[in-house]
Amino acid sequence: MHADTTHSQPAHRRRVPLWLKGAYTLFIAILVPHYWQTYGPTNFLFFCDVAAFFTLAAVWLERPLLASMPAIGILLPQALWIIDFLLALCGFRMTGMTDYMFDSSIPLFSRGLSLFHFWLPILLVWLNWRLGYDQRALRAWTVLAWGLVAFCYLCMPAPPAPPEDPQRVVNINYVYGLSDKQPQQWLPQPLYVLAEMAVLALLIFWPTHALLSRLFPLATHDEPTRTIV
Repeated sequence: MHADTTHSQPAHRRRVPLWLKGAYTLFIAILVPHYWQTYGPTNFLFFCDVAAFFTLAAVWLERPLLASMPAIGILLPQALWIIDFLLALCGFRMTGMTDYMFDSSIPLFSRGLSLFHFWLPILLVWLNWRLGYDQRALRAWTVLAWGLVAFCYLCMPAPPAPPEDPQRVVNINYVYGLSDKQPQQWLPQPLYVLAEMAVLALLIFWPTHALLSRLFPLATHDEPTRTIV
């Protein structure tokens, strides 16, 4: 049954396991310098990378909001990534979003690190089950995501990457469309950005919020964690 955490509960009932904290921290310690050197610091503006940093804070601080926000942002998109990847392993091509995982020109180590797109959503589901889902996450992540979209549109480069710097990160968070080869041509670009913000909020974040609110115990705001007894 569901039960709120109280201060009288044993510490081990309320904590994320120490081995998990250490393992995830080690992963981030490997990921960050490699991505920084390979792609540059702007790569960390992608929603999935921002979610990875929020998850690091969540496993150490055990605050439900820190686990709930990235869950709002990436569970649905990363579910699509997982399906696309598994189909590609079986020889089927769905969206092509994971084609790079099978590109031999990309170092195997880099592709191995990118597998966090597969297991991070699973970790976030477990964290929300363990700590409880904080309903404030919908508003908080929406504001953060809209800010990132606006910043990436106004300040980050549009596709394609220049020939002299093919590794340059462009079209961060798909603010110029789904292709990294050229900007989208469907809508005037400012209107496209506004449409992306609306789609994120209404078709990705809100449905995820509704699902998590139904599936997991709701966290209280004055307690760091909730658990299931």
